[in-house]
Amino acid sequence: MELRFDTRPSDSPWVDSVWTCTSGRVTAMTSVAGVHWGLVFWRQDGRSYAAVTGPETRTGTAPVPEGAAFTGIEFALGTSLRAVPTPALVDGGVELPDTAGRTFRLDGARWETPRADDAEALVERLVRAGVVVRDPLVAEVLRGHRPAVSGRTVERRFRAATGLTRGAAAQIARARTAAELLAGGAPAASVVAGLGYYDEPHLARALRSYVGRTAGQLREGTGGAIALHPDQRLTS
Repeated sequence: MELRFDTRPSDSPWVDSVWTCTSGRVTAMTSVAGVHWGLVFWRQDGRSYAAVTGPETRTGTAPVPEGAAFTGIEFALGTSLRAVPTPALVDGGVELPDTAGRTFRLDGARWETPRADDAEALVERLVRAGVVVRDPLVAEVLRGHRPAVSGRTVERRFRAATGLTRGAAAQIARARTAAELLAGGAPAASVVAGLGYYDEPHLARALRSYVGRTAGQLREGTGGAIALHPDQRLTS
């Protein structure tokens, strides 16, 4: 079984990363909790598809269309779609109708399906059209600033923009970082110390909830296909 991921960071303030993936002889993979919503485009058997994906609060199993080629855009935390509140996308998503050839329909208009190298150009057009928006207060908080409003207001607007509490977003991001370090060969003890887990059982519980792998499986690359590691071939 194979999934080939290639992920790059973005210099756009609206985009976290852009990724591509091809699948071969894979029908399912382990999905990993994540804080970002995204747009995903894929082709299979000569047909084109597009979907909006939401943040995921837990690990699970996701189907993989065999022989498909994907391009995905992960949007920066705090951005959202004008037409679909991010809380409505949590642990789910929406396949976009009327996708054909090199175009897709979103928010009442038709857009050209991007390649990985021009994903930011599509996002710029979506932002100019008001299709993708951002709460400036949430952006300020994410930059480490303390806005002149109550903590309750910050939490309410953070959850409205991201679909997550600030605590949940931090836990998910920490677990993903831990998984990437372990997969790169870091000892569990150093991950515990570096990321502020109480002990190795605490780390193990986080990995089980958010990643669906043990520390040993991550180090050994076992457990089947998983949507986690960029720039690697993922096998069973």
